[in-house]
Amino acid sequence: MTSKAIFAAGCFWGVQFYFDQIDGVTDSVVGYTGGHTISPSYEDVCSHTTGHAEAVELTFNPEIVSYETLLQQFLYMHDPTQFGGQGPDIGDSYRSAIFYIDDSQRVAAQNFIDQAAAQYNDPIATELAVAGDFWPAEDYHQKFAERTGRGMCHKPFKSM
Repeated sequence: MTSKAIFAAGCFWGVQFYFDQIDGVTDSVVGYTGGHTISPSYEDVCSHTTGHAEAVELTFNPEIVSYETLLQQFLYMHDPTQFGGQGPDIGDSYRSAIFYIDDSQRVAAQNFIDQAAAQYNDPIATELAVAGDFWPAEDYHQKFAERTGRGMCHKPFKSM
């Protein structure tokens, strides 16, 4: 049995690398979601006119890793209070977002955001939105950090 989850936390290369370190994550695909353009390219998304975020779609085994654990790892890997990007990556395509698949994910993600808000002095910038179409990114983006050793600009991995 597997489940899906979709997260955006800045440049998708590092997000994918980070989530791939978690036991129970069985597959990950980087791509684009949350916008209005059908089948966007990387260049389209970089134009900041599509509304899409760089995101990672995870397949995970909930008997090994819970959705709540994935939410915690999401929090550890980026700054959920930074609006309009992550670190040096600025623009709506690099925003912090949780795209929920079903109502149970929506409830868990909202509870998570509410709890995270108590941990920070600044407001939480993480967007919570229903998952729509997910457009896989070009092949050269898939497992980029793993293949090249570059693109891991997020916080160091912290296993729970």
